Amino acid sequence: MMPNNRVEIKKTTVLSDNWYLLEKVTFDYLRSDGTWQSQTRESYNRGNGATVFLYNKDSQNILLIRQFRLPSYLNDNPTGHLIETCAGLLDEDSPEDCIKKEIQEETGYQIERVQKVFEAYMTPGAVTEKLHFFIAEYNNTMKVGKGGGLEQEQEDIEVLEMPFSKAIELLKNGEIQDAKTMLLLQYAMLHKLLDF
Repeated sequence: MMPNNRVEIKKTTVLSDNWYLLEKVTFDYLRSDGTWQSQTRESYNRGNGATVFLYNKDSQNILLIRQFRLPSYLNDNPTGHLIETCAGLLDEDSPEDCIKKEIQEETGYQIERVQKVFEAYMTPGAVTEKLHFFIAEYNNTMKVGKGGGLEQEQEDIEVLEMPFSKAIELLKNGEIQDAKTMLLLQYAMLHKLLDF
């Protein structure tokens, strides 16, 4: 992909590198009317990630997780807990290797085959992260642990196995509010992966 000749980065200042990287970026942008405009934005770089929709065709169940998310708690979520699809940051792994590792850590299932279905920028106004979306089938023979996340990463994850139809009801009544999970549930509905 060719660089955008309508953007000239003028200055980048690190505001925080405590957890991930928060930068203040000053740049000139060539507007559609042909004039240059100076702009300043903050950009949070936490790396790219992967997420997966785990489903069992025989039982018509899916695997989701529930965990505490501080930003949601600070923004009107009374419990701070969100129901989500399994996900994690790539770090140095490929998207496929990352999501297989996250599935085992978070749900306790060891999955050999995952299928990438799309990728998307989730919050492009402020966060650099691109998320890789996968689907994968699971069954009870793949269960190798209890899941729950890694203690050294301060994870406290509850594994939720439920009928796909129940997850769709939770989506419809607003109990599922996580964007990546909503996208994957809708993908599963559109592609008729399970009955609902």
